Amino acid sequence: MDYKILVLDLDGTLTNTRKEITPSNREALIQTQQQGTRLVLASGRPTYGIAPLADELQMSQFDGYILSYNGGKIIDWKSKEILYANVLPNAVIPQLYECAKKNKLAILTYDKECIVTENPEDEYVKKEAFLNRMEVRKSTNFLTDIHLPVPKCLIVGDPDKLIAVESELSIRLQGQISAYRSEPYFLELVPLGIDKAQSLTVLLEKLDMKREEMVAVGDGYNDLSMIKFAGLGIAMANAQEPVKKAADYITLSNDEDGVAAVVERYFSAAK
Repeated sequence: MDYKILVLDLDGTLTNTRKEITPSNREALIQTQQQGTRLVLASGRPTYGIAPLADELQMSQFDGYILSYNGGKIIDWKSKEILYANVLPNAVIPQLYECAKKNKLAILTYDKECIVTENPEDEYVKKEAFLNRMEVRKSTNFLTDIHLPVPKCLIVGDPDKLIAVESELSIRLQGQISAYRSEPYFLELVPLGIDKAQSLTVLLEKLDMKREEMVAVGDGYNDLSMIKFAGLGIAMANAQEPVKKAADYITLSNDEDGVAAVVERYFSAAK
């Protein structure tokens, strides 16, 4: 198959455990773009947190795209045109907040270049800030301090607690939002039906391309939809077990240049 579009998750896939793009991955991805491959970065991160990696890969020089907020926004990185955007219903935000408070978990959202939360010292809030290179703005009242509407909220904390919270919110807000974990300690709360596969469907229509021409690579629960959707779904060696089971192929880990190995195997850059 002549694959034409490569979709990559970021954390645990494109970046290594130090959250860096390795030289081998960078070289392979720039080379395959030069040869005509469309590159898409698809992540739960806000756009601000994806932008430095897109620029490092020179995506604005080619026809690259960003799917941020787990697919809640699609941006043409060359023109910076927003091709698609969705937001959470304002009415659900108090319910998300109350659920987090009841379970003694931190909740956050984003405002331009800042993370907004009442719990800036929470270790998982700090982790999200580090991942995205964003400052944290302490809120005294989350519900009045945020600017509605918001593209997503994140409830963070102990993975065992989040299992119960994910189940509770999925039932309580069924038909209003989608809830799933991007990491065991990150519960993503996004507009109903938003996932990476849904947004990739929108992007493919705009590009007049078929999913059979797409390779998707990921490691986490929120990558499952795109791995099942793509013509070729690839899991990292460090992926969660359900992701590996859903994949057509398992590449090397994110600390072993697994993305470069995918490019060498399935795209023309190294052929």
